[in-house]
Amino acid sequence: MGDLISGKDTAGVVDDAVARAAASGARWRDTPAAERAAVLEGVADALLKHTDELWPVAHAETRLGEARLRGEIARTAAQFRLFAVVLRDGGHVEAVIDHPDPDATPPRPDVRRMNHPLGVVAVFAASNFPFAFSVAGGDTVSALAAGCPVVVKAHEGHPRTSDLTASIVRRALPDPGLLGLVHGFEAGVSLVGHPLVTAVGFTGSLAGGRAVQELIGRRPDPIPFYGELGSVNPVVVLPSADPAAVAAGFAASLTLGVGQFCTNPGLVFVPERPGEPGDRGEPGGQGEFERAIGAAVAATTGGPMLTAKIRDGYLRAVERLPGAGLAVLARGSAPEAGDGVTPQVFSVGLEAFAGGLPELAEECFGPAAIIVRYRDPADLPEVLRRLPGSLTATVHAADPAEARDLVPVLRRLAGRLIWNGWPTGVAVCWAMHHGGPWPASTAAAHTSVGAASIMRWQAPVAYQDWPADLLPLELRDDNPLGVPQRVDGRLRA
Repeated sequence: MGDLISGKDTAGVVDDAVARAAASGARWRDTPAAERAAVLEGVADALLKHTDELWPVAHAETRLGEARLRGEIARTAAQFRLFAVVLRDGGHVEAVIDHPDPDATPPRPDVRRMNHPLGVVAVFAASNFPFAFSVAGGDTVSALAAGCPVVVKAHEGHPRTSDLTASIVRRALPDPGLLGLVHGFEAGVSLVGHPLVTAVGFTGSLAGGRAVQELIGRRPDPIPFYGELGSVNPVVVLPSADPAAVAAGFAASLTLGVGQFCTNPGLVFVPERPGEPGDRGEPGGQGEFERAIGAAVAATTGGPMLTAKIRDGYLRAVERLPGAGLAVLARGSAPEAGDGVTPQVFSVGLEAFAGGLPELAEECFGPAAIIVRYRDPADLPEVLRRLPGSLTATVHAADPAEARDLVPVLRRLAGRLIWNGWPTGVAVCWAMHHGGPWPASTAAAHTSVGAASIMRWQAPVAYQDWPADLLPLELRDDNPLGVPQRVDGRLRA
């Protein structure tokens, strides 16, 4: 871990990285957007060029496998290319011009507004995506695109991957100081408290997010905190859905990456067919959906988790569920690796589940889920309203009319609503929203994936009666950069 072998104390290492970032950022923020876009494309090229060097190092630390890691590097490069397009479009600055109106009451001056970069951004890398949510991940690229330098606190699960990625990205940047990298718990504490840091991005556990939020609260100047924390991602299966299709899709989604995704489907509400045994309060006879899901999960095989800490947390979580009144519906096969974990699903009736809230709706990070049986879809909204905020909510049905009463509840519950699909897999695109009400994220209005994630690292400035020669180019009447402008209330592209 290169930054820690210099012999300096941790606070000194962090201070050096932040100071270099701040100095580099002063030039970067004034670099024209088109030039920043070209730099981002250069980083994408560099990552793809070094794929054969990157993935084996990441596999040695994470055991995620060549296919998964090659795909993740490609996704990471695609994020850089997307933000190059965002910069050339220019809409992210949200240029607004209101010309003076002396006849208004009161008379209106000339007012113009646009977004500007905040400054140094601290990023906490995630464990489960050593590329796409790490040193070169979405927080980093969106901040660089906004005109902000970045200092990343590397995740302890893949330190060598972090160092190698940082070295490749730095060589593609006009100034290597734009991307700082520090290691270790104490470095994270110092980073959050550094006076030159203007915002923090975090992807990790609820406990980790709370700790970062507490550190920010100790600052004399609290700063924005954008954290992606825990999510149970409820799935509602309605009576018209196909049991076989639901079961196969669920088992694949549950076990993808050994369940180590923030979008893992942790709760599945399934109907009891008329005349099926069982009741709402206690586990009874299995219905068609339960049988199909149980068979599909039983056919899966587990695998090793990213770190011993994550594995131990998963084992503790699944051990508590039978004691909470849940029945084991199915277990997959034991993995070949001795330190791996086994997929598991549990079942419970709707009333018993509701009686066990909020504990039964806590995230279990790994390949485990709870199947909740219900008799009448009309009983679902009351229980769904009691669930914690999630990144996603999914509906499976052949008849859209069945879901009509659920839509208002789901809109308040999650940031992304999925129809007849599965939440694992987050498209990197303009329309994506990867966030949700607490505890899915600390700021439900913001996303950590997609073009709109750039908005986290900007702040608006209004210019009143400002001389034209001193206005940013984006706010001038002749619009030399051709950015979208809203002029006197009307959008001009």
